[in-house]
Amino acid sequence: MARINLLPWREELRRERQKQFLIALGIAAVLAVMVIVSRDLMLSSAIDAQKARNSFITTEIGSLDSKIREIKDLKTKKEELLARMKVIQNLQGNRPVIVRMFDELVRVMPDGVYFTGLTVKGGEINIQGVAESNNRISKLMRKLDESDWFSDPNLTAVKALNSGDGSTFDLTVMQSTPEGDGV
Repeated sequence: MARINLLPWREELRRERQKQFLIALGIAAVLAVMVIVSRDLMLSSAIDAQKARNSFITTEIGSLDSKIREIKDLKTKKEELLARMKVIQNLQGNRPVIVRMFDELVRVMPDGVYFTGLTVKGGEINIQGVAESNNRISKLMRKLDESDWFSDPNLTAVKALNSGDGSTFDLTVMQSTPEGDGV
């Protein structure tokens, strides 16, 4: 029987397989590293792109916030101007009323009555004056009550003068505007 030693052949085959395994393992490791690095680069570029978008949105939000503040300031100025215009319109509209009120005061004042003071607060008129007699004060109050421009006359004080030539009086009356008057 011949003796053949197959050990070196098997040993050689084992070394060859181990060498192929290590090469395949190295290739797999290199491929895994390449996949990880490329994935990391993709994620990094995606993160950088998202950061750029976020910073753009932040700057746009800042500019829009400043525009919103500007719009609010303009609205406030507009409301102030409208309020001023309304005050001016009211003053312009009340001009003829004041003139008519004074004209009516002259018309309702009977002979022998003189005004010494006149105060207007809102719609209330306070009249101080001197009258030759109490009857003249009564006549003034009746005429004020009959007038379309005045209402609710109220006599608050009457004092006789020291000389006996009449009385001083203090009365209040409410101002009213007649309806349908084209003032």
